[in-house]
Amino acid sequence: MPIDNTPYETDGDLAKYTDSLIATKDSREPDWNTLSFQAKAGDQYKRAQIRYVGSGATGNHENDNRIIPSGGFTFSNMLLPPGAEGPEHTHHDVEEAFFVLEGQVRVGIHRGADEVEYRTLGYRDMIVVPAGVARSLKNEGDTDALFCVIIGTQKPQVPTYPEHSPMHGITRD
Repeated sequence: MPIDNTPYETDGDLAKYTDSLIATKDSREPDWNTLSFQAKAGDQYKRAQIRYVGSGATGNHENDNRIIPSGGFTFSNMLLPPGAEGPEHTHHDVEEAFFVLEGQVRVGIHRGADEVEYRTLGYRDMIVVPAGVARSLKNEGDTDALFCVIIGTQKPQVPTYPEHSPMHGITRD
């Protein structure tokens, strides 16, 4: 459910309403569990999601009362330890943006099983990946990488993994 404008529009408590629009760094916690099912394909897929707005595509976090409800996009931080990867995947329904806050992230744009272009992004670099384009991530540095993940819808569809991906066929259970 998106943010409720009723308290704003009906002279509700403006201070309480304003507080409901804020997610502070100190109130966030890295969630190592939401993507832990991917580690079935290898330890390099262990990474943490730090949610701010909405819950992203791979988890159901509707009961997390620290998340600002999403109206039209999701926003989280991803924490990639050295060597960690975000596997090749495709969001068929929505674009996704990555904005690097710390460290360096190698981003891959894939076309089929054998064609890929890599770029390394650093501090305050960004890439926007259109819907239907396969992408991957990897921290090739020796320090943690932290980057923003913005997905352009309230609740994205679960992404797909190509047959050549180590993630193909991996399930949450």
